[in-house]
Order: sequence, then C-alpha cells, then structure tokens
Amino acid sequence: MNKPVIAIDGFSSTGKSSISKIIAKRLGIVHLDTGALYRGITWFAIQNCIDDDQKINLEELFASFKLINLEFRNDEGELVLYLNHINVSKEIRTKEVADHVSFIAKQKEVRDFLLETQQSLALKGGIIMDGRDIGTVVLPNADYKFFLTASIDERSRRRYMEMICLGMTTDLETVKENLITRDKIDSEREIAPLKKADNAIEIDNTSLNKNETIEKILSFIKK
Repeated sequence: MNKPVIAIDGFSSTGKSSISKIIAKRLGIVHLDTGALYRGITWFAIQNCIDDDQKINLEELFASFKLINLEFRNDEGELVLYLNHINVSKEIRTKEVADHVSFIAKQKEVRDFLLETQQSLALKGGIIMDGRDIGTVVLPNADYKFFLTASIDERSRRRYMEMICLGMTTDLETVKENLITRDKIDSEREIAPLKKADNAIEIDNTSLNKNETIEKILSFIKK
C-alpha cells in the first residue's frame, strides 16, 4: 500500500505544524509546513519590498519572485526552511512576520507561485501538509483530511506561551487581537479562504492536549 497523503487545515495556534511533525514521524512520512512558505515570502517582502510609506510594495514583490528560492532542508530529521540558501526558521516566527503574513497569503499571485511547488511534492505520496487550504485547494484528493479548531482564548494562550518561549515581548491581549484579525483575513479572502473541506474530519482540541489530538487523528488513519 502506498504511503498516505494527509491534509491538515485549521485556525492559527491549533497546533497544526507540531502535531503534523509528530504524525509524520509516527507514520514514516514527510511533513511539509506550508505556512512556513508563506512566512518565508513575507520575510523576503519585509526585507526587500518596503516602499517610502513603510508598507509592502506588492508589485515589487511579484516582480521579485524570480529572485526567491525557497527550499526545505533536512536538519536532524526536521525539515527547515531556507530562503535563498539561508536558514530563516527563526526569522519567519517573529511578530513582524505574523502581522503581515495573512495580507501576503491572500494575494493570488503569491498563492499561484507556491501552489505548484506544494502539489509537486505530494505526487509520490507519503506526505502530510498543514495549512489553511490544503484539503480544499492544494491537495483536494488527499487520502485523509482533517480540520483543527479551538476556542480563541485557548489559541491565544498557546500562541502567547510560544512567543514568550522564543524570547519575544508581548501581551496576551495583543496576541488575541492579532489572531482575531488573521482569522478574519484568512476566512474572508477571495482566493482559497480558510475553510473546512466538505469531507474533512473536524477536531476541536480546545480541551485536548497535543498527544490526545495526535491519537485522535491517528485513530482515523488505516495502518
């Protein structure tokens, strides 16, 4: 039996990436954090495409696609994002990137630029991708589709703790406001909005820890 193609979508801070990494190891398949790709593009834009008003110049960004090389490299069993051959795994997790990534991700040109890359990686099977439109757009024929959700208060708490652990200075209310804004942008964008695929299994992990969420997902996957 071929190894499965698994799509995991859901809201920010539901643990999609960390959960997907563990499931990938458990099943012996590859994990691809598609959100990291959009964060990589956003980081590039912040560094190279800022106009005189200190805003991202989209036309300049689109014209720069030919200068952007995004790739994942295996770092002790974990796929780490490199932008133009530089490890940017920490830089893409900054608040500055978080504040702009939904704006960048809703651009059709950006999504088209990354779509082919994501789909080509799944052709051979044996991959789990997490994001916001994996089950609906990127991998509509995935063997398994899951949609993760949790309360806004719980997601805010998780994201706040993650940022504190990374040494960032913030407060819980600011984090919550950022998540609410991202939810709105991601869900209402015209191109590939965040939504549950019709045949996806929805899992609310507000009251579940990471291991419980993983076991619940694995219970649906045929070994």
